[in-house]
Amino acid sequence: MSRIRVLVGTRKGAFILTADGKREQWEVNGPLFAGWEMYHLKGSPVAPDRLYASQTSGWFGQQVQRSDDGGATWEQVDNKFHYEGVPGTHQWYDGTQHPWEFKRIWHLEPSLNDPDIVYAGAEDAALFKSQDGGKSWQELPGLRSAKGNLWQPGAGGMAVHTILLDPINPNRVFVAISAAGVFRTDDAGQNWKPVNRGLKSPYELPDPDAEVGHCVHRIALHRSRPGVLFMQKHWDVMRSDNAGDSWSEVSGNLPSDFGFPIDVHTHEPETIYVVPIKSDSEHFPPDGKLRVYRSRTGGHEWEALTKGLPQKDCYVNVLRDAMAVDALDPCGIYFGTTGGQVYASADSGDTWAPIVRDLPAVLSVEVQTLP
Repeated sequence: MSRIRVLVGTRKGAFILTADGKREQWEVNGPLFAGWEMYHLKGSPVAPDRLYASQTSGWFGQQVQRSDDGGATWEQVDNKFHYEGVPGTHQWYDGTQHPWEFKRIWHLEPSLNDPDIVYAGAEDAALFKSQDGGKSWQELPGLRSAKGNLWQPGAGGMAVHTILLDPINPNRVFVAISAAGVFRTDDAGQNWKPVNRGLKSPYELPDPDAEVGHCVHRIALHRSRPGVLFMQKHWDVMRSDNAGDSWSEVSGNLPSDFGFPIDVHTHEPETIYVVPIKSDSEHFPPDGKLRVYRSRTGGHEWEALTKGLPQKDCYVNVLRDAMAVDALDPCGIYFGTTGGQVYASADSGDTWAPIVRDLPAVLSVEVQTLP
């Protein structure tokens, strides 16, 4: 029987949750790296016991950890992230130019076919790549050449928070940056272009036709159809059927089209999940009811998934990297909250139950389906 491993990053350490394929009884291990902000943990698709973790601290800075035994033991790898050449400047909150400054790694994305290759998304926004299992890092500076001087931080900073590797075309990579937008390379990271046509940000951008500057919260794709992208934006759920060249809104009947995570069902490319939040100033569920919304039609038509989730007096948030989907059938959906709960559904979202409660605020959730 398959096993499931859920990797959870929190404000005060990391946790590894494991269960068999029934996903009924869970073992909780942690906290690992107690006291550290664990922005992201993720395992290699081709060597599942190879895990990478990003930890950061206001006192001790940024560190990257690697495990080769599924999280039982860890070793610190290289944490030197240097911008290539003269970094230059980008826009600041007040519209002035501000020098690029490395702060932390938000997201780690292992290669789909080589456990020693891993990408790292940084704040201030940049993309780094390691080809030796994290022992050294090199920036892919072409990304910042895509009008980087016009990028501006969102409320939470300016970071590469999403990295999507095309499973069919190894030269194609998508990244999302808050608050700059979505960018795509078709030549393995040498050159990048903004792919934001159709996005509207009337309250943030004075230019309705701006190529960059959109606050994209998360993008997702299905492995069988990587040219179709789904997006949760700072207001609006969006869809692209041409690899980001153009976008259309699919918010439909959602109670709010503001939120952070978005993900896709493992076996149904047109089934997507979001967690609506009331507004950009009130980061909690509408009416205090924690609801995951599912569309089986690729957007527009949405249903509330509530069974097992608190439906009154619930004022938590679900952050952009805090939702994941396993590969079993029916697939499991997992998400973590700023209140420290990790919820799981073993039936594609029909019913939910907490795996664990009372963790520190959850920053990221990833899941591995193990043999």
